Amino acid sequence: MSGFSADWLALREPYDRAARSAVVLDAVKAAFVDRASLSVVDLACGTGSTLRALTAHLPARQEWRLADNDLGLLLRAGQASISNVKITTVPVDLARDLEAALDGPIEFVTTSALLDLVSPAWLERFVFETAARKLPVYAALSYDGRISLDPADRLDSKIVAAVNRHQRTDKGFGPALGPAAAAEAVASFERLGYSLVQGRSDWVFGPDDRDIQLETVAGWAGAARDIGDLSLGDIANWLVRRREAIATGRSSLRVGHVDFFASPPQAR
Repeated sequence: MSGFSADWLALREPYDRAARSAVVLDAVKAAFVDRASLSVVDLACGTGSTLRALTAHLPARQEWRLADNDLGLLLRAGQASISNVKITTVPVDLARDLEAALDGPIEFVTTSALLDLVSPAWLERFVFETAARKLPVYAALSYDGRISLDPADRLDSKIVAAVNRHQRTDKGFGPALGPAAAAEAVASFERLGYSLVQGRSDWVFGPDDRDIQLETVAGWAGAARDIGDLSLGDIANWLVRRREAIATGRSSLRVGHVDFFASPPQAR
C-alpha cells in the first residue's frame, strides 16, 4: 500500500471532516442508536481521522481496533484519548492479511480514503469477507474522478485525465479501481442484499485554503509527470500558473469524493 505522510494527513483532516456526507453519517448514527456499546475496526486508519470523526455519532461505549501497515502512523493514532473509547492498534498488511484484520469480536467496519487505492480483486475480497461476517461498512472519501478548478486553464482537462489514469496504477493492492471504486463497491454490496446510503463528500478548497491547494496541485503535477502524456514543460508551466493563482487568492478547487454506509440484510 502506498504510504501517506503524517503531515499530509494532518493537513487534509479538517477538509475531510467538513466533506464527510452528513446524510451518510446520519445513517450510521441511526443504525446503532439503540446500542449501548460497539466494537469497530478501522482499516488503513492513518493517524485516526475516522475515529475522531465518528465517535460522536456512535454509542457511548466504543472499542476501536485501528489497523494500518505504517507503524509511525499507528503510534500517533494510538495516542488518542477519548472518554469511554478503548483503542487498540494492530499493524497489518491489508493487501495480504485483510481477513486477520476483520477477525474477532467486530461489529462495524470503517475506512476512509482507501477503496480508490485497491484492485477489483481486493475489493471483491473485502465485500465477500465483510458480508460473510454480516458486518455493516462505512467507507468514506473515495475519490470519484471529478475535479473542477477555478480559474480554468487550457491544460486542466489533460492534467485531470492524467491524474485519473494515475489513480488506476498499482497502489500496493494491484492495479487500482481509482475513480470507479465507490460505484463498484456499492454495486457489489447491493448484489449481496445490503442496503446502501450514499452521499457526495467533495473536498472544497477556497481562495484562503492555500496550503492544501499547493500540496494538491503539486501532487497532480507529479501524477501527470509519471503518466507521461504531457511534456515536462507543459506540466511545469501549468503548475506555475496554478501556484500563481493560489498565491494571489484567485484559486478554488473541488475534488469529488463519495461516502457510503452499507447495512447487511438483517440490519434493515
